[in-house]
Amino acid sequence: MSEYRRNHYVPEWFQHRFIPGSVKDRKFYYLDLHPDKVESNGHRFTRKALLHWGPDRCFCQSDLYTTRFGAIESTEIEQKFFGEIDEAGANAVKYLAEFEHPSIDNKAFYDFLVFLSTQKIRTPKGLNAFAQFVGEKDKNRLLFRMQQFKQMHCAIWTECIWSIVSAKKSEIKFLLSDHPVTVYNPRCFPASIYCRSDRDPPIWWNGTHTIFPLQIDKALILTNLSWARNPYGNAKKERPNPHLFRRSVFDFTSIQTGRELDTKEVDKINLIIKKRAKRYVAALEKEWLYPESRVK
Repeated sequence: MSEYRRNHYVPEWFQHRFIPGSVKDRKFYYLDLHPDKVESNGHRFTRKALLHWGPDRCFCQSDLYTTRFGAIESTEIEQKFFGEIDEAGANAVKYLAEFEHPSIDNKAFYDFLVFLSTQKIRTPKGLNAFAQFVGEKDKNRLLFRMQQFKQMHCAIWTECIWSIVSAKKSEIKFLLSDHPVTVYNPRCFPASIYCRSDRDPPIWWNGTHTIFPLQIDKALILTNLSWARNPYGNAKKERPNPHLFRRSVFDFTSIQTGRELDTKEVDKINLIIKKRAKRYVAALEKEWLYPESRVK
């Protein structure tokens, strides 16, 4: 049971998608945005912020998903719930990262949506925001509610415009953060009330975009259709049909492919990813971790 108590809230298999096969040591640079301040032998110091670690040590927390009932502890959520989602999700992410028309795979699409929706909740930041959303403070009940709400984002995202963009021609590639399903609204600056206390701008607002790097040089961007039709409208107004749990229809032929981002565009996306992270970001190269030094 102990092997299921070290919980990777960003799965190891997914982290490896940001380390090319040519990298033999399988490590990237892992930046702590808020390193701990500790005291030892009367001296106070700040822990090292930049580390060179592999996926086995990154984006994990002990007993994040362990439930307790008195003296009884259970790791079934990590072992069974996330075990099934990650197994199906690994194939689904690969399918989408390699997507080319006229490919249609309904199972992969469904598996990807469930993985993406759950991934948004399962991180420390996501769980804190979810606790506020459902009004639940007890950890056991919160984790059970997470399983019940695993599809809460699926209908909204299904009806978005799907754009798969590439950074292959960019000198800089995508960052990986501790909250990889990045939500961004241009009218909600980082210090706004909608971004405090681990909150994200609601995905059912017109101007809210979802950014999800699929691997080191590919990313999925989801944009509400109402915003694409009127990008000068009210970004914080609810989009048409904002209800979460309902049926929806997806058109595979509408997936946008072929867009190549330049280095400046990748830097801008990385700045958003870094600003929306809770504590950690990772990249293959050190300089990629500091987009704020290049983006005005």
